[in-house]
Amino acid sequence: MSADIPVSPATAVRADEEGLAESFWAVARRLRHLSRQTLEPWQVNPGQARALGVLTRHGALRLSALAEHLRIAPRSATEVVDGLQERGLVARRPDPADRRATLVTPTDEGVRVAAAIRAARHAEAERLFGGLSPADRAHLARILRTLRD
Repeated sequence: MSADIPVSPATAVRADEEGLAESFWAVARRLRHLSRQTLEPWQVNPGQARALGVLTRHGALRLSALAEHLRIAPRSATEVVDGLQERGLVARRPDPADRRATLVTPTDEGVRVAAAIRAARHAEAERLFGGLSPADRAHLARILRTLRD
């Protein structure tokens, strides 16, 4: 019966876009869920894991610089660092260039945990994207980079 109802090109395009957006959000939700599961052994949340990754890649940073890397408000960066410091994964110390400022640096345990998280996330990505052919993976990566930029 619905085959008898004419569909305008605009309606068809809108339906395709909604389907694409819904598929994208479903995959994003799945990734968030997998990420939370992957991080459970270290008792860190995704934001804390990202911060720890930035600190292990860049070394000691001021809170403001960390917030810029994470694209979050400085107050939010403070909360993220508080959680990491409570777990013994980062330490705060005075900035030798400006004693009024504070540097955040990963501890030895933080470096170890960051490496374990990277390995676990790589394995998680392989499970999720492993069913795609190399060509499909390359196309998806290109499309995602285009959408990101």
